[in-house]
Amino acid sequence: MLPDLHVHTARCGHAEGTPEDYLLRAHRLGLPCLGFADHLPLYWLPLEERDRSLAMPEEELAAYAEEVLSLKGRAGGISVALGVEADYIPGFEERLRALLAAHPFDYVLGAVHFIDGWGFDNPAYLDGYSAWRLDDLYARYFELVVQAVRTGLFDVLAHPDLVKKFGYRPGSDVRGLYEEVARAMAGGGICVEVNTAGLRVPAQEIYPSLEFLEACRRYGVPAALGSDAHRPGHVAWEWPLAREWLLAAGYRQVVFFEERKPRFLAIP
Repeated sequence: MLPDLHVHTARCGHAEGTPEDYLLRAHRLGLPCLGFADHLPLYWLPLEERDRSLAMPEEELAAYAEEVLSLKGRAGGISVALGVEADYIPGFEERLRALLAAHPFDYVLGAVHFIDGWGFDNPAYLDGYSAWRLDDLYARYFELVVQAVRTGLFDVLAHPDLVKKFGYRPGSDVRGLYEEVARAMAGGGICVEVNTAGLRVPAQEIYPSLEFLEACRRYGVPAALGSDAHRPGHVAWEWPLAREWLLAAGYRQVVFFEERKPRFLAIP
């Protein structure tokens, strides 16, 4: 089995289960490694505007870290890593840097969930798509992704083409955008996440697309693997398909992390 670097817990406000629940599931599946990556608090918003259903309050972040770290010594042969999923918001890089430096994360997933304040992956805001030409939307999304990569704040780019989540596809060829992101990732030493949550939403496709993943492989970008689990039953979701996706793109190993350093595991 392959490691899962992207699981959430009830602390994030829209998932269920404790870290122990996810670890038990990982044991049952025979995973070698499990990484927790709950959502970082919404650091760019005033306290009164932070939605508890999207991410944990800032005062819970230390307890989250301690809870996951406490599993490391009693994980029963599974390597446990403390990760976090952090949103990229332009103009708030130093605030994010300080928040990340305050805790001993093994890795940081970087994600773009907001385009100029619009939570485009939230089903409550689907009407926002009507305000965009899809070609322009994709261009803006990937512009933000490249900016996120170039900050140097992240170890892994999570669900790199999340903009396809609800099945909205551009009319133009976006391979040039994939190439631009892959070049930036290679230059920044950041890994690409192969995320199977895309199979659970209208996109019905792993993040990223195979063409995107092939571009990453051509540029020598390492790959991480995540289920984006929001309940214990999602751990290692559709791992056989993820393995096929990785192999089809030319990957023969995936990464796990310890103290912000990648460790490579062969794809069986």
